[in-house]
Amino acid sequence: MKYVAMIYGNQAKWESFPAEAWPEAIARQEAFNRKYRETGELLGAYGLADAAAARLVRREDGAPAVTDGPYLETKEYLASFYLLDCDSAERAQQIAADMPFADVDPVELWPVLHESAADV
Repeated sequence: MKYVAMIYGNQAKWESFPAEAWPEAIARQEAFNRKYRETGELLGAYGLADAAAARLVRREDGAPAVTDGPYLETKEYLASFYLLDCDSAERAQQIAADMPFADVDPVELWPVLHESAADV
């Protein structure tokens, strides 16, 4: 079963993080990524740009209509997400709890209910 694990943040949170702590934080995240890639349970890890870079795309008269995003106006936004492939919900929860900083901020975990075939 596949799961999406999501981390939220905001610009103020990133700016409050001490600059000298970033190398260790990145190293911890890369160690987590390496550990679960090696087990085959981490299919992908994706960090997103700041919310100011988000765009909303609609179709108007058959052409893209693009405006500034993000869609939701919230204090925090999706900062990164991870695609997991686990044998059980319990295993996905264990991996999410093992994420760096899961003791400080929660990790949102969603089951993936549908996946389009890759050969379509």
